[in-house]
Amino acid sequence: MMQTNALPTIDDVASAAERLAGVAVRTPLIASPRLDELTGGRVFLKPEPLQRTGSFKFRGAYNRISRIPEDQRAGGVVACSSGNHAQGVAAAATLMGMRSVIVMPKDAPAMKRARTIAFGAEVVDYDRGVDDRDAIADAIARERGAVFVPPYDDFHIIAGQGTVGLEIAEDLAARDLVPDVVIANASGGGLISGIALAVKDRFPDARVMTAEPAGFDDHARSFLSGGRERNERATGSICDALLAATPGRLTFEITSRIVGEGVSASDEEVARAVAFAFEELKIVVEPGGAVALAAVLAGKVDLKGRVAAIVLSGGNVDGDMFARCLAAA
Repeated sequence: MMQTNALPTIDDVASAAERLAGVAVRTPLIASPRLDELTGGRVFLKPEPLQRTGSFKFRGAYNRISRIPEDQRAGGVVACSSGNHAQGVAAAATLMGMRSVIVMPKDAPAMKRARTIAFGAEVVDYDRGVDDRDAIADAIARERGAVFVPPYDDFHIIAGQGTVGLEIAEDLAARDLVPDVVIANASGGGLISGIALAVKDRFPDARVMTAEPAGFDDHARSFLSGGRERNERATGSICDALLAATPGRLTFEITSRIVGEGVSASDEEVARAVAFAFEELKIVVEPGGAVALAAVLAGKVDLKGRVAAIVLSGGNVDGDMFARCLAAA
């Protein structure tokens, strides 16, 4: 049965982990002596660029699409995304033998567009500054009888993304470590809300924090005001994966209770983090996947003497943008 308004629990995250076993990659938790040296803490990184389709988004997409009842699959699925959710949905739908349509902004990175098509999706363009992507997707869903797969504000999406946090908690516990801080990038909030459910269940005293691009820190501002704040702009950051206008309704119900704090990083700081991940860790991270690392490297979170986990949420970056980040550093 599909659930759209209920809030998932740790049991639902565990159920998602069972469904993803053998399909999604259980990404490792890796250490960096250089990062420990720079921060004075013991820092671990969760590299979701190694995930199927190159980002954490596959987890939620597959958990959601695989639960669509057989009698609702004929029309396929439709989703809105600048690239990572698009690829996750396209790949998951193809694995389930279903068609997929992705409503994608015209300015989405060319590589993300190409990979989305390669995973089997049909792409429909829209203009971020003018068009209503949700209205376009709704029209497609009605015309084709397709099931809409939200990017973040959905019971099974949140539970699927929560498996990132579940793996972090399990892997730290296996090392006999208790995290003081867990930081993950946030846009609509599916990843951070799911991570918070899993981490806080096992380690209730751990701080879970959002990381967002400067000027697009709607989560941090929402935590301060107590309501869902909106960003003034729809574009203007190299972090194309993190430009949702406002936190999701379901996700904010979770994060406002068990996250409650966030940091941000400028494009320049993000570019340096992308370069650091490449040079020190030998991992390719896209700008939107490196914001949490950027905030830590910029000294915006005090990790001295603390155990921390940082999520690198995706690695789908165009060659030109990647080169720009390396040059800027």
